[in-house]
Amino acid sequence: MSLLTAPTLPDPPAPPATPAPPNDYTVLAAPAQAWTEADLLHLGHADHYQYELVRGELRQMSPASFDHGSIEALLVHALIDYTLHHPLGKVVTGDTGYVLQSEPLTIRVPDVSFVAKQRIPDSPRPAFLPLAPDLVIEIVSPSEQARTIAEEVSDYLTAGTRLLWVVYPEQQQVHEYRAAQAFRIYTIGDTLDGHEVLPGFRFALAALFG
Repeated sequence: MSLLTAPTLPDPPAPPATPAPPNDYTVLAAPAQAWTEADLLHLGHADHYQYELVRGELRQMSPASFDHGSIEALLVHALIDYTLHHPLGKVVTGDTGYVLQSEPLTIRVPDVSFVAKQRIPDSPRPAFLPLAPDLVIEIVSPSEQARTIAEEVSDYLTAGTRLLWVVYPEQQQVHEYRAAQAFRIYTIGDTLDGHEVLPGFRFALAALFG
């Protein structure tokens, strides 16, 4: 007489993993009341970190690397030289915020930006202009994730930015986005074109990544 054993049942499937939060910034816990422009302005002067408010969420970013700063300086120099001969607006360096959306509050801080002079409010101006820059340049750090970059691109274009350059130093590429127009990838042998935002502006990527 043989003994019958109960069949072995398979283990139940594991619950789906919770997506890991992005590791390219730190989310600061919200206070009792929502973060404000004044909070962001105070924090920006209090330490060496950079902060953005994205739909009410306060994000803390680490300081930029040497290579990041070098690329930013080259682009700012080229743009300022252009505007000295073509006074179409103001070139602005990093750490400058723009209110892209008031509810929920979104304040983005591009690495480099340009605003046409007819769009700049008269003095006294608010600390953060309530507009999207005409040109935005973002320099991608190795730690930044694709979804973070895509979110930034969407926020700027939705708010009205006409020309956006996303610089990838490791790949030696610049991805160009133009409002309601085609996407383009510039590589090391190409030259950036300012299009209708900066007519006649050209910048060779060989000089940027050399």
